[in-house]
Amino acid sequence: MSIIPSFFTGSRSNIFDPFSSEIWDPFQGFSSVLSNLPESFRETTAIANTRIDWKETPEAHVFKADLPGLKKEEVKVEVEEGRVLQISGERSRENEEKNDKWHRVERSSGKFLRRFRLPENAKMDQVKATMENGVLTVTVPKAEVRKPAVKAIDIAG
Repeated sequence: MSIIPSFFTGSRSNIFDPFSSEIWDPFQGFSSVLSNLPESFRETTAIANTRIDWKETPEAHVFKADLPGLKKEEVKVEVEEGRVLQISGERSRENEEKNDKWHRVERSSGKFLRRFRLPENAKMDQVKATMENGVLTVTVPKAEVRKPAVKAIDIAG
């Protein structure tokens, strides 16, 4: 290991060299690995990036999904057998012009799909969905919890 600073030699002698003017990038070359992956694999990141909150209130199960930039026509809410709620859609990729130079691409594009198995108290025939300001809200009403009927029995004798 050389103790001569790299600015004298013109090359980096050690990654811990305090005189080095280079900044080490641990992700250097990572983007070229991603660009070699098939398109369908790269688009699956949209599935993982769709964040959905699920809360239960005394009256309903409420799902909220942040879907910025999507119109309600691009999102599907479906109910399947077995009390399964499915939320899906597709975020289109932005058109690339030939002369464009991208510096960073962080927004995901592609299809997304999330499925939730709901408890038995969910009224699957009364599901409602609204979309406002890029937030999808799905409300699944709950069936009333029936308290067991108590019948008093007279004691003879």
